[in-house]
Amino acid sequence: MLDALLLSRLQFVWVIALHILLPAFTVGLASYIAVLEILHLATARAIFLRLSQFWLKIFAVSFGMGVVSGIVMPFQLGTNWSRYADATADVLGPLMTYEGLTAFFLEAGFLGVLLFGRNRVPAWLHVFAAVMVAAGTLFSTFWILSANSWMQTPAGYTIVDGRFFPADWFAVIFNPSFPYRLMHTTVAFYITTALVCAGVAAYHLRAGRFRDEGTTTLKMAFGLLTVLVPLQVVIGDQHGLNTHEHQPAKLAAIEANWETQSRMPLLLFAWPDERAEANRFEVGIPALGSVIIAHDAEGVIKGLKEWKPEDRPPVALPFFSFRLMVGIGLALLALVVCSWWIWWRGTLASSRWFLKLCMLTSPLGFVAVIAGWVTTETGRQPWVVYGLMRTRDAVTPSLAGGDVLASLAIYVVAYIAIFGAGGYFMVRFLRVGPVERAVAAERRVTATPARPLSAAMEGE
Repeated sequence: MLDALLLSRLQFVWVIALHILLPAFTVGLASYIAVLEILHLATARAIFLRLSQFWLKIFAVSFGMGVVSGIVMPFQLGTNWSRYADATADVLGPLMTYEGLTAFFLEAGFLGVLLFGRNRVPAWLHVFAAVMVAAGTLFSTFWILSANSWMQTPAGYTIVDGRFFPADWFAVIFNPSFPYRLMHTTVAFYITTALVCAGVAAYHLRAGRFRDEGTTTLKMAFGLLTVLVPLQVVIGDQHGLNTHEHQPAKLAAIEANWETQSRMPLLLFAWPDERAEANRFEVGIPALGSVIIAHDAEGVIKGLKEWKPEDRPPVALPFFSFRLMVGIGLALLALVVCSWWIWWRGTLASSRWFLKLCMLTSPLGFVAVIAGWVTTETGRQPWVVYGLMRTRDAVTPSLAGGDVLASLAIYVVAYIAIFGAGGYFMVRFLRVGPVERAVAAERRVTATPARPLSAAMEGE
């Protein structure tokens, strides 16, 4: 028989794992476009206009894909996870409403001005629209992470007849893990965007195209990465302390730590064996785990055996996904240090091996985001609301496995079509580069009066 719970989980994984790739890019890209628009208004340098026009096309396609792929999620909650939706509606429903009112409508409303209003509104208003679109993406991140963090570290609620009701909205929104998740995720999104921009610039520079645009993009990208990558290490450390305090079982799974112990080693590699409640092929550094987690070599770290087997998260997935995320972070830190040397030598835009390295590392931000999401969500199991509601109790009663399999197949086909078509157009735009359309846009701004939209489109 088909397992409706397992299939519902797989369906949710498929939908979220693909959808999260879009905000991981568009949140940072919206802010980058806003910065470019501000710089163009302040300096009147055409290069900022060309870059803004170029990346705005990519953003528009990504935004459209995000809207279409995101519509599925609320339907999924009602069809597959109705018990969860009913039990948490009074807490999470308003948070999702705030996300729609303060974020999506803000983005969608001002995106029209940003895309079509350059010659139809004052320059300051066009820049304001860019800032509002960027603010909308950040508001969206705020509310979505508040809701997810409440599921991880619930606070400010009461339970009546099996349903959660808000008792303190401030405690609900700013639950114990929310500030750390918000900072960690937002910085990850900005890093992801910077890596993509650097990779695209490197692609064109290696081909001998758009030297000015590529050089400017690389300097802006690595200037941002110089600040954010080390900052992410600090934020990650603080997030780990918070997890140690509020979700110790998750932390034990991440570290594949079975026994409560002081001077816990940091395992670089191991093969967790959940049946044997032990690890095989361990390679670790003595006491470093306690130093990192508790900031004390003698710090006591709880092991998984402190919890009943049915209350433990799976171990292998969070263990390996966390190490993948941290490994990518260390690789990016090395890339940033390398960029300082290349920049100091004055070959940032001409060192072919470094440009190739930028191209190869450009997708790593997406991989790290997915790895972090897997760590967070699998480490929370077996709870959908941590410590209060089990995932198996959240699924819709009498849900037929065949129905879930059919909907999963439809979602797989639909998402392949959506992401395939969107990816095709984005790759085309990225390969063409910024100059052709941007130069035409520059002439319209500096040398011609405003024209009707139909005439402007014919002029493209």
